[in-house]
Amino acid sequence: MSVRVCVLGSGSKGNCTLLATEKTRLLIDAGLSCRETYARLAVIGEPVDGLDAVVVSHEHTDHIYGLRVLALDGKLPIYISPPTRDAVSWDTRIQSFEHFVASEKFSIGDIEVTPFPIPHDAVDPVAFTFDTQGIRISLVTDLGYIPEVVKQRVKGCHCLIFESNHDLDMLKVGPYPWYVKQRVMSRHGHLSNNATAAFLAEDFDGRAQVLVLAHLSETNNHPEIARLSAEQALAQRTRGGCAELHLACQTTPTLVFRF
Repeated sequence: MSVRVCVLGSGSKGNCTLLATEKTRLLIDAGLSCRETYARLAVIGEPVDGLDAVVVSHEHTDHIYGLRVLALDGKLPIYISPPTRDAVSWDTRIQSFEHFVASEKFSIGDIEVTPFPIPHDAVDPVAFTFDTQGIRISLVTDLGYIPEVVKQRVKGCHCLIFESNHDLDMLKVGPYPWYVKQRVMSRHGHLSNNATAAFLAEDFDGRAQVLVLAHLSETNNHPEIARLSAEQALAQRTRGGCAELHLACQTTPTLVFRF
């Protein structure tokens, strides 16, 4: 038995992650077009048919852009919180919804899913921890700060996908209007490299075999700045460390991580 994880794309233009076992294949969010999602699955050697469900974190377009076509084409059930469902205008042909509540576990096939609340400017945003075959994967993006619930939920992860959205200096001098900069920097916006580095140095338990930095801004960040910030934070740790550090990007899938 194996557990496979691949971030198909991550950033403000579309987010989608594959989590698969021998029995169950999930997409977490569907922010890429259906065509692009299928193309990236093919690139990593995964069949486009036989997906079991899409799990939705929140209603922002970069997380649901391809959801309608994916759900209809693959006849996929959509796992979603009721407030998030109510925030979306749905195609009436989509009827297969499964509701969840933050902090209440549920199962899809042989994968146990734990959604938990995060601070973001959406109606009911959540991050997820997935447990299967003794392996724990957590996906945490789109949050303005790191509350205690996040620190607790990601403990013991074998694979941690975690936001490192922007470099503060680049954001401040960048092209965004001031109100957008304020939104990104707010407690319901996105995590800076500095915030993520502080978490990695002080609160990360160091058990993950794979750490993936995700949702990097193409305008207000640079991959090597984010990487260096995380590497320096991990080097400061007095116990534990991460065997592999990877960066997700907008245009291509990550490696397929196998556990």
